[in-house]
Amino acid sequence: MRRLKDVPPRGRAITVDLDGESIPAIEGEPVACSLVAADEPVLARSVKYHRPRSPYCFAAACSHCLMRVDGMPNVYTCRTPARDGMRLERQNAYPSAKVDVFETIDWFFPKGLDHHEMFAGVPVAEQVMAKVARQLAGLGLLPKEAAPVAPPARTLRTRVAVVGGGAAGLAAARVLAHKGVPFLLVERDDHLGGRLVHGAPEKDAPSVPEITAFPKGSVVTRASVLGLYDDEHGRYLAVGALEAEGPRLLKVYAERFLLAPGGHPPMLPFENNDLPGVYSGRAASLLLRRYDVAPEMAALVGWGPEMHALAKLMEERGVRVTAVVDLKAAPPKDAHPLAVQGSEPKAHGLRRVNAFSYTQAGGSRKKVSCDAVLVSIPVSPSFELARQGGAKVTFDVGRGLFVVEADADGRTQATDVFAAGDLTGGGTARDAEAAGRRAAEALVGGLS
Repeated sequence: MRRLKDVPPRGRAITVDLDGESIPAIEGEPVACSLVAADEPVLARSVKYHRPRSPYCFAAACSHCLMRVDGMPNVYTCRTPARDGMRLERQNAYPSAKVDVFETIDWFFPKGLDHHEMFAGVPVAEQVMAKVARQLAGLGLLPKEAAPVAPPARTLRTRVAVVGGGAAGLAAARVLAHKGVPFLLVERDDHLGGRLVHGAPEKDAPSVPEITAFPKGSVVTRASVLGLYDDEHGRYLAVGALEAEGPRLLKVYAERFLLAPGGHPPMLPFENNDLPGVYSGRAASLLLRRYDVAPEMAALVGWGPEMHALAKLMEERGVRVTAVVDLKAAPPKDAHPLAVQGSEPKAHGLRRVNAFSYTQAGGSRKKVSCDAVLVSIPVSPSFELARQGGAKVTFDVGRGLFVVEADADGRTQATDVFAAGDLTGGGTARDAEAAGRRAAEALVGGLS
């Protein structure tokens, strides 16, 4: 990855400290973005085999970007804004992430290692192995200093709580605002729009309104929903909000909950899919569209219209696309000229990606050079909150994903929980917008 040339910087140039080295960064952008743009892709080592780890999803849905930040372990650097002088330390490595002696585990046990059974039944060796495993297990080390005292929790009450500021959530908010129904929309990013602003561009996608288009105080950004709970006062969302004074817990009580949190990029199983330089398609489009960071040469693999739109976006912004491999079907007529149907993808490289290979539909094997492999497949719905709220979740065999069961108007098994967007089947941004609008209208009709 590198910063695109001849593009004005999107913020103030600063430096961060990475294991004692000064690394250039842009103030406010995700730390992980600054690091990969500075050609520092290895942010940590995996817990068991100590393989190099690079950010994959940029959505806080994997653990590949966890680092120690200013003494605090296990921080998602893909969601942490860069600050001048910030101290970053790689975790799970000895003596360093670049040269880790425990990387030899992968070489000594090429067929895998089951540490639970190693030396089991051998009295002395069993005790030694258990002690070693305890020392090596876990993520990071405890902080050296006590955590700062968090501000007191704040209680908010509204009629409708909307989770997610993407196409579905924004459409629902428009309906609620138009009908004069009090609501609170919670969005984990510092901006609205979701994939509308950082996904591969879609034809005829809806526009993204400014926060000022909604009633004052009805939208909260930089806030992650932690759960949906019940107490003696009713049902509420537990929300971790990042405020000026620091993280604060919000308890958001509501009569109805409209859930549209979207989904997260899943992993695709193939050989060496954990090499630094393998990114989700959503991560690649985010880095390019919002931060002007992109690979030199990219190979794309996956399926669906989003992958082919991503290939077009990459080429338009000066990235050399060396392969586009559709694992499900023959590419559409307007796909990238290199797009083919294929199988058995594989990433190549020792410490980072330098090539990609696949089996063509005819049976022959092809290998291309690249410095990034972009995995673009439909997102996995973030169904956990809906299930916690009482909605039914089932496995969609055709899509290979768990989805929330809901009718055409977003009604779920839980009478006060509505779902829209990727939660109930995905589709285009226009589909999500329509689903959010229908769910809001049905929800309003049921309010007393």
